Amino acid sequence: MLEAQETSNKLIIYQLLPRLFGNKQTNNIHYGTIEQNGSGKFNDITVKALIGIKELGTTHVWYTGVIAHASLTDYTAYGIPNADGDVVKGRAGSPYAIRDYYDVDPDLAVDVKHRMAEFESLVKRTHQQGLKVIIDFVPNHVARKYQSNAKPAGVIDFGAKDNTNLAFSPANDYYYVPGKAFVVPGAGTQPTGPLADGKYQEFPAKATGNDVFSATPSKDDWYETVKLNYGVDYQDGRKGHFNPVPQLWIKMRDILIYWSRKGVDGFRCDMAEMVPVEFWSWVIPEVKKAKPGIVFMGEAYDPKTYATYLTIGKFDYLYDKVGLYDGLKRLMRNEPSATVADIDHVWQKESAGFGDHMLRFLENHDEERIASKTFAGDPFKALPAMTVSSTLSGGPVMLYFGQEVGEPAHGAEGFGGEDSRTTIFDYWGVPEHQKWMNNGSFDGAQLSVAQQRLRSFYQRLLTVSGTSEAIIKGKFYHLPFTDHPKIYAFYRYTANQRLLVLVNFDEHDSIKQDITIPEEVLQQRKINSAKEILSGTSIRNNTSTSVYVELMPGAVQIIEF
Repeated sequence: MLEAQETSNKLIIYQLLPRLFGNKQTNNIHYGTIEQNGSGKFNDITVKALIGIKELGTTHVWYTGVIAHASLTDYTAYGIPNADGDVVKGRAGSPYAIRDYYDVDPDLAVDVKHRMAEFESLVKRTHQQGLKVIIDFVPNHVARKYQSNAKPAGVIDFGAKDNTNLAFSPANDYYYVPGKAFVVPGAGTQPTGPLADGKYQEFPAKATGNDVFSATPSKDDWYETVKLNYGVDYQDGRKGHFNPVPQLWIKMRDILIYWSRKGVDGFRCDMAEMVPVEFWSWVIPEVKKAKPGIVFMGEAYDPKTYATYLTIGKFDYLYDKVGLYDGLKRLMRNEPSATVADIDHVWQKESAGFGDHMLRFLENHDEERIASKTFAGDPFKALPAMTVSSTLSGGPVMLYFGQEVGEPAHGAEGFGGEDSRTTIFDYWGVPEHQKWMNNGSFDGAQLSVAQQRLRSFYQRLLTVSGTSEAIIKGKFYHLPFTDHPKIYAFYRYTANQRLLVLVNFDEHDSIKQDITIPEEVLQQRKINSAKEILSGTSIRNNTSTSVYVELMPGAVQIIEF
């Protein structure tokens, strides 16, 4: 069993894409260029913006898409080679197709020549507001045409010394399909004009990022990326070759330390399970020796491997997507199969013993927006789910920019299409978020009354979650509501604080009743008063051992007693 995190505060993470966050342009032309649709900059994330982010109880800002990735915007005037339209998704490109691990994305700079200085200034501004910085580390794959122009002296590019005649070698950085040329999938189908012509040349073909060891990946594969070789021979039963330590491991360690020295306080590690746990077990301690306290969060989707990546892999936190997120999504959508028993399964079995190490969320760049037509349609339906996500454990909770104002992600931006997600591939303005941004004032003046109410709820909930001793390190005690299958309740308590958390996923049913507090939670301390701390409302009709509760459809309460 893993011990709970020894923190004085719970991590409250705010995720944003700088490319989208500060973009004031509202044209939103399908497949628009950066000139047509605009791009947010590092400099747009001003002190005012950071104050607004911190108001939400935030402790860490995850800046997504910082490191230079392949795009279709021409920066050859700055010595940056053009990418090929056949192997870039969208005009802006995927932030997870890294083209230079030692550079920041030029789209995000006002003065491209001084783009790194602008990023460093953002880090400094963030720290000055008492916030910590997280960026992505994408270890499993890189852009098809990876080439580092910003690498320090002595650094050797990926693949520079590979023996391309071998499908696998522990000394190679990539995997190859010897004797075969790479075939562009769906040539000519991507509507980016002459930039996609089906003529991209790569010989021999490299394996594709999502473990496709073929020269002919499909258009649904991660064809814009190539798989990195951590010493695993996939064609020989995934046999590992980790001794001596592969050169790729050392290159990746050096990249992580490079960014930590830029002031980065943590890494969200993309597709962590696609990289051998042995690498993480080696590299995380290496980086923490260079920067003690730096945080590693792994994107993970296989509950059977969670404990392994936390214990052997030494991650601080892992995604709780397959489990809590999926169960809560069914409840928010009011699906016939939805049940609060999914929440029980998470803490009783799936993450039993390490719940404080699971990162909870309802939105991120990969998932549908809650307010979208294909998810819940109404952002207020997230309130019970967000309350559970925030208070179930002392582990981190994450908010995705725009979630707090009900951004619905309408429109087909380009490569992303009409998919209920805010695009990561295209230049775009995010309309409801732009109302809070208010042309750079970051004062929410353009928000509707309902949006202001929604943002205020998130502010109160996350502040309570991030500062309440009972939530950060308290014990957990489940309170079953057997007669109400869509109501979930539990206690979080320490010797100093006792909380009753109640959420109602039902759209019609409500409860009005006395709840007798178990002695284990009371701890021989009678109830003198009770207060619902999200609203500040005093609870009446209590006794020395019970609390009177009225919970309306779709409502939440956190009662301190």
